[in-house]
Amino acid sequence: MMNRNGMVSKIQTRIRTDPFKNNYDIAGKELGRGKFAVVRKCVEKTTGNEHAAKFLRKQRKGEDCRMDIINEIAILEMAKSNPYVVALHEVYETTSEIILVLEYAAGGEIFNQCVADNDEAFTENDVIRLVRQILLGVAFLHRSNVVHLDLKPQNLLLTSVRPLGDIRIVDFGLSRRVDNVREVREILGTPEYVAPEILNYEPIRIATDMWSIGVLAYVMLTGESPFLGDSKQETFLNISQVNVDYSQDVFEGVSDLAVDFIKSLLIKNPRKRATAEDCLKHPWLCPHPTILEALSETEARQSQSEPESPDSAEELVLQASYTICTSQSDLQAFRKTFIFEESLPEIQQELVC
Repeated sequence: MMNRNGMVSKIQTRIRTDPFKNNYDIAGKELGRGKFAVVRKCVEKTTGNEHAAKFLRKQRKGEDCRMDIINEIAILEMAKSNPYVVALHEVYETTSEIILVLEYAAGGEIFNQCVADNDEAFTENDVIRLVRQILLGVAFLHRSNVVHLDLKPQNLLLTSVRPLGDIRIVDFGLSRRVDNVREVREILGTPEYVAPEILNYEPIRIATDMWSIGVLAYVMLTGESPFLGDSKQETFLNISQVNVDYSQDVFEGVSDLAVDFIKSLLIKNPRKRATAEDCLKHPWLCPHPTILEALSETEARQSQSEPESPDSAEELVLQASYTICTSQSDLQAFRKTFIFEESLPEIQQELVC
């Protein structure tokens, strides 16, 4: 069942009302904290399995937001068979909170490697594998007419860092379900990653996510945010005008096929953007063996020319974050121009912020 804002109001998961602490021990430091939520690592007493517990406040700014949380649960249920969407284990409810017990992704946000230097940064082969996983998860959502609406490095986790693990898509607090009957128009998302149609208050569609994936691929390959300006006004203007730098200086060492992939997504008209299914057939993600060999040789040459970090032998241990975090810019809304509903909960993660 879906309301006029594209939010799903029915769930299958049984909401437990017995005390959460009877069944779980809180382990270690918080994974994240925001205005309306806290994410903590927890251990299930009966099994010893690690999970991430997302404590969500039902009352926010004086309003009852329980249905927003129900919508998030419903989307997680819908995607439970997809390996690249974070798994929902259990749900608890108290008088003031709803607690989502989620899969724990120990590798943390991909943001950390997007902005890393030298040997800690993603190689192009890494990005090919991870973007393919993101697309497999998003294509699954889109087949159910679900739009994530907040795809960005902070909402994409890794199961491990070394060796590089697999993707888990998280934070469905802004997700909506769209169909051909009703139009959903809302100003939602994170400024650097929102599509032009969001800024123009046009109907949300599954193509809206594809713009964000184009931005993601750009950031993962270059470590730079394509539309980030000195102010939110400038960022929004860059998005509206599709001001993108595809110069060799930015994409040094990156294949032409990767740039072509990004160009197929950063298109102002959403009807002309590649779909998730189209992207999965793109030659950059389905390369010929000789292309893979060329990429590997290029990456090998680059690694040989770079001095080895004295800390390269040390294992990088990162905490996992399960929702929005400010990154290269202040992600609060530029409310004088556009009214952005902030991702909920607005988690701040100490490793990045």
